[in-house]
Amino acid sequence: MNDDEKRRIADEFDDAVNMTPKEIEDWLDTDESRSVGQKNGGGESVGRASGRRIVKILRTKKADLTDADYAHMKKVHGYVARHAKQRPKGDVTHTDWRYSLMNWGNDPEK
Repeated sequence: MNDDEKRRIADEFDDAVNMTPKEIEDWLDTDESRSVGQKNGGGESVGRASGRRIVKILRTKKADLTDADYAHMKKVHGYVARHAKQRPKGDVTHTDWRYSLMNWGNDPEK
């Protein structure tokens, strides 16, 4: 992965993730966060695991990010972009749609 690609991925990730590490951590501790998402093998949902990884990425210096981190950042941007297009009509404050996005570090109400 070259520097231009890393820069583009980081920019897209920064656009997609609008929650702070603390906001994400606090959110992941809620029942609402636990109530949504695809669970592999009955454990933690994919989105919640992603949220934990996002927190680590946000707390890592850019120079210390690995190619695997950039791959996850690209995945986060893709998920947020796809999911945002499925916005339901009306108030989304207390919807699974919003909760799923928040597990991925994006609060559409911000």
